[in-house]
Amino acid sequence: MYKVLVCGLANKKDQGGIESMVLNYYKRLDKNKIHFDFICNSDKYEMAYADQFKKMGSRIYYTVKRGSHPIKYYGQLNKLFSKISGAYDCIWFNTSDLANIIYLKLAKKYHIKRIIVHSHNSRLIVQGLKGSVYLNLHKIHKKKIKKYATDYWACSREASNWMFPANIKSQIIKNAIDLKKTSFNSKKRDKIKNKYSLKDTFVIGNVGRLNFQKNQEFLIRIASELKKKKINFRIVIVGQGEEKENLENQIKKMHLSNNVLLVGQQNDMQAWYSAFDLFLFPSRFEGLSVSLLEAQANGVPIFASDRVSPKEIKINNNIGFMSLAKNSKSWADEIVKKYLTGKRENASDIRNNFRIRGYDVDVEATKLENKFID
Repeated sequence: MYKVLVCGLANKKDQGGIESMVLNYYKRLDKNKIHFDFICNSDKYEMAYADQFKKMGSRIYYTVKRGSHPIKYYGQLNKLFSKISGAYDCIWFNTSDLANIIYLKLAKKYHIKRIIVHSHNSRLIVQGLKGSVYLNLHKIHKKKIKKYATDYWACSREASNWMFPANIKSQIIKNAIDLKKTSFNSKKRDKIKNKYSLKDTFVIGNVGRLNFQKNQEFLIRIASELKKKKINFRIVIVGQGEEKENLENQIKKMHLSNNVLLVGQQNDMQAWYSAFDLFLFPSRFEGLSVSLLEAQANGVPIFASDRVSPKEIKINNNIGFMSLAKNSKSWADEIVKKYLTGKRENASDIRNNFRIRGYDVDVEATKLENKFID
């Protein structure tokens, strides 16, 4: 059996696309051939989807968070690697940047033969002074990456360019998803619409962590412009994160409490995607968004920024893109002009589109399994 030590997954409070991608694939891998265990850095919460991974036989090793206890963090990791590294054929490091490469250094120190670095973003998420420090570290480590890694994976070509030097040949690993998990469901749509008094309302949805990257503050400015057009609409934002308080203050300041709804992190995403009449996604940057893939699996019309790898992310025909250089009024005008009458893609076309583009996890899982074992 081929044993993989998976690193880089967040705790359940901060879970996102990376965690969903790993879970989607592992559910479909042959457990007689390949086995995943995990390392998670978390002071308070279990790793994302811990219960599901444990049910499939995985073990999860926990250490403290680096930001909270840096010396203790390094000590715990070093001790852990010295103890367990001999049991693994491979380490799979999933990350959005190279600011911290301690996993790679320890994997090499303790002789794990195969070290995979998997890039999941196309720019640094962290901002401010901390972001400047992280960016410098990322640039330094990017030059040294060949010293540690043996394999280079990325979710998109842009994510590869961000993470690896130009002379490195990387493989694109598709963020394939379970199409059934977010497919359109009319009963669940009605349930959400009734529960949140959205029955006769045009519902514009957004899913993502509340942070700088996902740019939800721009959604609120779009809401202000749409309000001027006397449209019966509601923008519903699903997710949690560090920008929650700022967004709540912005909504209050712009008198949009009846137009913008923050619902926090949700479990049944099929219901929420089904409740949306339009999916609005003005991200400042993306590697390759799992939320955009899930929304397309639902068939809902989508209007996104052109910073989301449009050529690679476009699966269905009812997705459009616009520059963030355009102001919120231009975005609102485009929504009224093109998207108020948009239609969902039908299920058979969606399934065909995803398989042609290589984003159906039921098809792609075997390919990933072969990449590990071969």
